[in-house]
Formats: sequence, C-alpha cells, structure tokens
Amino acid sequence: MLAEAYSAAVSPTTSPSSAPEEGQKDHHRKGGGFRNPWPSWKDPSPVKIATSMLAQRIATKKYWGPDTKNHTIEVRKPSLSAERVTNEFRATWLGHACYYVEFPGGLRVLFDPVFSERCSPVQWMGPKRYTKAPCKIEEIPIIDAVCISHVHYDHLDYPTIMQIKKHHPNAHFFVPLNAKEWFTASGIDNCTEMEWWEEHDFVLEKKETDKGESAGNDDSTPQINGKFGLLPCQHQGGRHTHDQGWALWGSWSIESGGKKLYFAGDTGYRAVPRESDGLDDYGEQFKDLPVCPAFKKIGAHRGPFDLGLIPIGAYNPRWYVKVYGSPFLPMHVDPRDAVNIFLEVKCKKALGMHWGTFVLTEEPVMEPPQKLREAMKAKGLPEEGVFDVVAIGEGRVF
Repeated sequence: MLAEAYSAAVSPTTSPSSAPEEGQKDHHRKGGGFRNPWPSWKDPSPVKIATSMLAQRIATKKYWGPDTKNHTIEVRKPSLSAERVTNEFRATWLGHACYYVEFPGGLRVLFDPVFSERCSPVQWMGPKRYTKAPCKIEEIPIIDAVCISHVHYDHLDYPTIMQIKKHHPNAHFFVPLNAKEWFTASGIDNCTEMEWWEEHDFVLEKKETDKGESAGNDDSTPQINGKFGLLPCQHQGGRHTHDQGWALWGSWSIESGGKKLYFAGDTGYRAVPRESDGLDDYGEQFKDLPVCPAFKKIGAHRGPFDLGLIPIGAYNPRWYVKVYGSPFLPMHVDPRDAVNIFLEVKCKKALGMHWGTFVLTEEPVMEPPQKLREAMKAKGLPEEGVFDVVAIGEGRVF
C-alpha cells in the first residue's frame, strides 16, 4: 500500500484553543458516561415508544418500513486516486454515513465506514442493505485516517474495521472518548480518542530506505499535515440498549491542504413532540421548540467550512426514531433540520448522507433528497449546487 511509505505522528495542537469556555464538561454524567446537556434533548422512554409503535402497526396493518424495491438510487464504481499527491479536494459517498475524502496535498480520510450487508451485531439479522456497497475496503488505494462519530452499529462495524486493519495497517483511527477501548480489544493500537472541542495535529512523515532514499512513488511528498477536531452533536453512544452513553459521540472538523471539512456524523437538532404527528412541526404551533445550540457555537468557533457532510435521512415519524430495536427521540434530523445545521455551522457547500442504504425509519426511500430541495428553497437558497446529494460511489470535487 502506498500509505505504508509514511509514518504517522499525532499530538495535541499547539495553537491556542478557540473553544467556548462555558459548559465544557456539562455533557459528562455524574458517575461516568455522557449525556446531551441541552433542552433540545429529551431522554427516551423505550417502553412507551415501543408500545406506541406496536399500536400504530396494528392500526395500519402494515409492515414497518418503506418500499425498498422501487427506488432510483444509483450505485457507481468510485474513482479514487492512487496518486499520493493530489491537488483536488474530493468527497466520495460510499453509502449511509460513509465518505472518503481526498484533501489537497495528499491526506485521505475515511468516515464512519460500514461495508457489511447488515448494520447489526450479527450478519444473519438486523437492518440489511438495499443498495450495494460501491467497492471493497481493499479497493480503496490509500487510507491515512479513519474518523468514527460514535459506536452505533451503522457507524462502527467490526468486520469493516478488521478489513481496514488487514489492508491498511497504518491507518490511524480518531474516535470520541471511551471508544478507544473497543479498538484496543479489537487489536488496534493506532487510535486516538478525543473530547469535544479538542484538536490534534496529524503528521505523516515519509519513511526512508536503508540507503537513505525516500520510500514510495516519485509523486510523493515528504510530509502531509492535517488537523483533526472533535466537536459536539446531539446523539448517543452505545452498542446495546442498556449501555447508551458509555462512549461519547461527536462531529468532526478536518483541516488539510488549505481546505476545511465538517463531518456531522449522526445527530439530532430538536426534540419533536408526538402531538406534531401529521402536522407541520416547523409550523406556528411548534416554532418555539428548543434547538441544539452546539451548531451555532461550532460555526462561531470553528467555522466557516469549505464543505459539510450532513445527514438528511432516518427521521419519520418525527417523534421517534427506531434504531436496532431501540427507539429514541431526538437523535436524527430531517432535511429542514439539516439545512439549519448547514447554515449555523457556516458551510459553503454540503453533501447529504445517512440515507439510501439501510432501513432505519419509515419515510419513503427517495423522500430525503426531495425534502432537501424543498428546504433549501424555503430558505431562499439554490435547490441545486450548494447542498446536494450524489450517487453512491460518486465523488464531487470542491
């Protein structure tokens, strides 16, 4: 692998932190673990929501989930550069929340990779792909770093991580607090865990041969630099129904080659009440619902960003989200929420994610892109060319 010609060094950033001072530890639970410290979050009542979901299924006499047979999602073979140095800033969607980003100067980062058939503890049951993975891990030419937003199964997949370990052994993993123990238990030591607002410098130094010559291709560069920052978002972190909150969750900022990227991971924006079911939850009746303040804070202290990768799917019905058999309330966003995050974080351009791959909720498969265009128009923004969707496997240069 070309990536093996470089060795990685990770260190806390030496530049002064511009993180807000107030409330920096409010997300730490007494006794351990983490929480969402904002009025926009409501702790779920799994029993109450599960009962409501069962009643809804009985009343409608319909199998839970949308029709996944009649969709127009295109899956392409991705075009990923094998050249160590590139002048392009390219983001390629690999399905669900997985993006592969090539930064000018050569840094290659993979986000929330899940290449298995199911996002589940086992591969014989659980949410199954209805669109294929566009490639295999071994077909990705270079992976310098992998960013994990949280430890849910549709964002952290053991078989995929083992494939990365096998085919890209020098890839460095960046994870939120308490997630490192999962990687250590999986035999991975090149892992850095981080707190909200923490930043680390990431330096790839070109190795030399015994003859004093640089290893690698003639197009390589002696040093590749990046800055990785973990930022807040509104979600949870756990692998089972009983351990939510044991590991932190977050969004990511990456700077390299003069470009800055925001990866939102998986997040909520508001806690929408059940009374909104069938109504416009952005209407007058619900206009004062509290929103997560983290995104405006991110925009003020870390923005602007050249590109945002923001979820747009897994939101209906709005008052619950069913993930891995465990219902939770304000964990995901709809396209209107996504556009607000896009504006508050101060992204110049954005691409959608967290749709088109696994059945997690009930909205029609092709609804998120349509609703995204409507949400952009409602804000007086162009429907295309600013916050877009791409085919699975498609790359977009910015």
